[in-house]
Formats: sequence, C-alpha cells, structure tokens
Amino acid sequence: MIGIALHGICYDFFFVSGQIYTDSKAGVKYKSAAQGLITLATYGVGQLIGFWVAGYVGDKYKELKATDLAGFWNHTWVVPAIIAAVVFFIFLAFFKDEKIDNTNTAH
Repeated sequence: MIGIALHGICYDFFFVSGQIYTDSKAGVKYKSAAQGLITLATYGVGQLIGFWVAGYVGDKYKELKATDLAGFWNHTWVVPAIIAAVVFFIFLAFFKDEKIDNTNTAH
C-alpha cells in the first residue's frame, strides 16, 4: 500500500511537475517539441536505463533471493535509493531557475 501511494506521489512530482516546468520554459512556439523531448527522455530513454539497471541488480542478488528473501529485497532497494539520492544532490547543485521572457515569440 505504501508503495502504491509513493508511486502516485513520485508520478505527480516528477512527470507532471516536469511537464509544467517545461511548458513554462519552452514558450508557445516550442511547447509541443519540448513536451515530445521530455516524454522521450522519461518514458523512452529513462525507462530503458531503469529496466537495464533493475535487471542487473536483480541478477546480482539472485542467489541471495533463494536463501534470504528479506535481505534480497533490502539489497535490491538500496541501489535505486542511492541512485535517487545522487540524482537529488546533482539536481540541487546544478539546477538554476532562470526567468525567460516568452512574450516576444515569433508566430
């Protein structure tokens, strides 16, 4: 139940917030192209990398699954938690919310 609730929160904060932010930065002229790019990055490339990492982690701890199921899940979830923490700190260090004037776009 907690996992389902966290999935909804993560979806809202990551995908929806990212699309709203992209809309605000892209402007009217490039809005649809920017939405296509963010969709490709998250649903395409991002999920491809995620599935690859999940398969690698699952294979790495496969033998532990047979002997210690709780330990298997603990080890399995530590890897994405560490990745998320690293991405969070990279985001904090490099994200700049610069104001862009989108009122003078050519039609």
